[in-house]
Amino acid sequence: MRLDVVTIFPEYLEPLNVSLVGKARARGQLNVHVHDLRGWTYDRHNTVDDTPYGGGPGMVMKTDPWGDALDDVLAQGYETGSARPALIVPTPSGRPFTQALAVELSERPWLVFTPARYEGIDRRVIDEYATRMPVYEVSIGDYVLAGGEAAVLVVTEAVARLLPGVLGNAESHRDDSFAPGAMANLLEGPVYTKPPEWRGREIPEVLLSGHHGKIARWRRDEALKRTAANRPDLIERCDPKVFDKKDREMLSILGWTPDPEGEPYGRFWRRPEGVEQ
Repeated sequence: MRLDVVTIFPEYLEPLNVSLVGKARARGQLNVHVHDLRGWTYDRHNTVDDTPYGGGPGMVMKTDPWGDALDDVLAQGYETGSARPALIVPTPSGRPFTQALAVELSERPWLVFTPARYEGIDRRVIDEYATRMPVYEVSIGDYVLAGGEAAVLVVTEAVARLLPGVLGNAESHRDDSFAPGAMANLLEGPVYTKPPEWRGREIPEVLLSGHHGKIARWRRDEALKRTAANRPDLIERCDPKVFDKKDREMLSILGWTPDPEGEPYGRFWRRPEGVEQ
């Protein structure tokens, strides 16, 4: 996979040289290029922003530096044989970045990131490149940062770990929170390692039983408990088909019931009377 990042703070992307992403780069699994947007400015102040039309506070990033930078970056990629680029625009007004979207992006061969500063990039830039390639406007959460570089790091790490060979164990992300399949829309439960007792706290006995079926059931129940406690909205929008009989029993204990107006097994809602004793 090729990654290009255009930014006015190239040093912000230094973490891409460490940990899993850094190792993937060293092995040639990830080809990362960081570009300084100010290299495409033509005045002595290297200006990349201007006042917004219509008035208001803040500044807006200008069209010309971004257009010239993206044209050159795309040309460089095509010259080295890269194909099928997609533009990734980190913005709090974008679609939520989810594990499903990380999987989708991990299947693309070339991602070009445009982390903005100030009030964002002149909209015409995004509209222009949307005629040339897929554009993903993504938000990593319901909050506003000083710039999009931190979002680039988040998206890159989430995507890179899904590439073949990046994780030491290819099965490591199978049971992750939000992983496609049985864990979609669920949070992973607690995990433990040696020693079996620490400061008077013991690990759950079932994890020492060697009974794989019971361990799998315990982990599934813990995932349901954590999701119900921390992210009940995920339970509400789960496809009911992902819940088996034992899941439904646990959800009932946790205070959830199928929607009586729905299918035979409708979506789950919290009962007014709450958790069973």
